[in-house]
Amino acid sequence: MLSVAALQLMKRDRRKIVAAVVYDYQMARIADRAGVDIVSAGDSVGVALWGHANESELTIDHMLLVCKAVRRGASDALVSCDVPLSALQQGTAEAVRAATCLVREGGADLVKVDVGACSIDAVRAIAQEHLFVWAQLGVAGELDQAAAAVDRLVNEAQALEAAGAVLLDFRHSGPVAGRAVAGAVRIPVVGGLGGGPWLDGRVRSVGAAIGYLASSVDDTTDRYANVGATALTALTVNPSGNEVAWRRQSSTASRLGTKSSAAARRC
Repeated sequence: MLSVAALQLMKRDRRKIVAAVVYDYQMARIADRAGVDIVSAGDSVGVALWGHANESELTIDHMLLVCKAVRRGASDALVSCDVPLSALQQGTAEAVRAATCLVREGGADLVKVDVGACSIDAVRAIAQEHLFVWAQLGVAGELDQAAAAVDRLVNEAQALEAAGAVLLDFRHSGPVAGRAVAGAVRIPVVGGLGGGPWLDGRVRSVGAAIGYLASSVDDTTDRYANVGATALTALTVNPSGNEVAWRRQSSTASRLGTKSSAAARRC
């Protein structure tokens, strides 16, 4: 199994880190088999999979459910789990409690902390509990690449490293700020939106990457796959025509006699 120390070596040896945001046991198994370094149980599950309005609606109980499922599916990759925003917004003590719960009960190897929702003190307090912290910065949207903004981000990254973070998730980094931050700290810096080869690795949401979204069915965005469109086809059209496949199967079962019809009704 991969270790946090191994991630540090990957940065030193200039080998890119690959992280995938997943929400369930099956996808965690697939990502693990694919050789992903980190499977991250993300709080985006609330919006992407469960239909919540935003991530702040999720509680520690929600994240424990996801974390345990992902943990069961991953055998080689490191498992990260997001500390829910609802816990971070209640202060340092609650952030520590939630992080500890995700590691001890959920089985996470490290916890991700959105620094935009808490203070660096929370990162320090969690690290002092001997927990590995993956700190997220630059989450407000497209970043200003001006020198003053870059200096601020470099200072923030260095402060997070000093507070005990072992990994940084730099969203919307861009090539200027991204390269500056990655070069200013010893710990690995990965990124999703706005990331690129200037960082030490990438993190992607599997659902978005493979099109496992209802919104991707008619979307022409270039993706690695369009699972949503494939699922729609599988559920509604049989290989020989436009008849709904399930309706056809139900009609066939009804002709097989009372026993088959009763079984069909139960289903």
